[in-house]
Order: sequence, then C-alpha cells, then structure tokens
Amino acid sequence: MTLFHNAIVRRPGRSVVNGLSTSYSGFPDYEECLRQHSEYIARLVECGLAVRIIDPDEEFPDSVFIEDVALCTSRCAVITNPGAPSRKGEIAGMKNILEEYFENIEFIYDPGTLEAGDIMMAGDHFFIGISERTNHNGAVQLIRILQKYGFTGSLVPLSGFLHLKSGASYLENNVILVTEELAGIKEFESYRRIIVPYNERYAANSLWLNGTVIVPDGFPETKRLIEETGCDTTVTDVSEFKKLDGGLSCLSLRF
Repeated sequence: MTLFHNAIVRRPGRSVVNGLSTSYSGFPDYEECLRQHSEYIARLVECGLAVRIIDPDEEFPDSVFIEDVALCTSRCAVITNPGAPSRKGEIAGMKNILEEYFENIEFIYDPGTLEAGDIMMAGDHFFIGISERTNHNGAVQLIRILQKYGFTGSLVPLSGFLHLKSGASYLENNVILVTEELAGIKEFESYRRIIVPYNERYAANSLWLNGTVIVPDGFPETKRLIEETGCDTTVTDVSEFKKLDGGLSCLSLRF
C-alpha cells in the first residue's frame, strides 16, 4: 500500500479563466477557484499530507493543474513534456522544486509527449493512457525510465477521455474506480472494478490518500460505492475546475 506524505500545489492565477476547456458549463470564476482550491488543500492536510503551495503563474492559465507536469514516484520524479502546446512552458522551474525532495529526476523529451494525468499508479505498476496529450513515444520513454527504477508500465489506448485518470482511479487493495467505458478493457481485468454511474462519471477521478478517498462534491452514488469497499470518504467542491476539464488529481503532486 502506498502512503503519501507530501503534496505540491500551485495556486490558480487570474488567468485561469482563460484555461483550455471542452466544457459547455461556462467560464470559471476566479474568486470561487481560490475558495475551492483552499478547500482542496484543507482536504489534503486532513489526509496527513504536508502541502507546499507555489505561487500562481499568470503566463500559463492551466498551471494550477500541476499534476500534468511531473510524475512523482517513491524512487524518482519524472518531469513530463505536455502535449498541449500552450502548457509546455509549465515545466520550467519544476526541476529546482523537485530537487528538494528527489535525488533522481528524469525527463521526457520530444518527439515524445506525456501529461501525468494519463498515468495511473497501481502499486509498482503504472498504467499510461495514450491520448491526445500523451503519445506512444512519450509513454515508451516513461516505461524505460520506470524499468530503470524497478517499476513496470503498460499502455492503455484511450478514446473519448482527455486523460486516463478522467475515467479511472486506483483505490489501492486491487480496486479501480472506473467508468463503464473503461471497465471492460483487458488491462484492468485482474482488478476489482467499481463502476461509476454514467451520470456521475466525472467522479471517476477521485483521490485515494492514506485510507481516505476524496470525492468531488455532488456525486453521492459514487461516494456510497467507494464506502462499500471499506474506504473512508470526504468530499470537496471542484466544480470551477470541472469547467476547465480538470479533476481532483490534477490539482496536486502527491508523494
């Protein structure tokens, strides 16, 4: 079982209202983003994590979704190469921050692209979604890095999802919370799959931290299904970040 001790988050800047989105639910409100982000940090602290808060970067509206620019494992950190051109500059400065926590830091290089929202850690194995943001070259680079540190990785072709973790979350103890579209894929057949109701599919991106699962507010059936696995749950409102296609895991690096 993986235990988490630290988290790194980046405050949303005022430019967050200009972030990338395929949502039809309107533009986020900056002040409400700040409030929800503070609530999110409080949930991380309640789960036992020491949270480091990085200042906003107004140049990059999506930089609040800090998970995409780095993968933090128990043996190394990997700085990614985002597939969205407007996000590539977000990796600047991450090496200096991560060097305070990690002895080993690796990188993904062109022509490979990789966003860590496409990476689901299940023990020592990492599932890597092949999406519009993460290509085959980037995924293969990551698998080679993981193998160097004694991990394994496998590819999950995606269709209809921004990132792999938009549709699946590992809840430890061989349990995956997953949408119906991904529940039947062969890569997950050895796991116990908890299928999120279709009208609550956004909640497939829930976050297991030290025995508690943080669930986005407003998805009671998913919360109930998770509790039936024996996990405690807590909820937090991330509705403003949902307008930017972002979810719970996107808002932090956890290790």
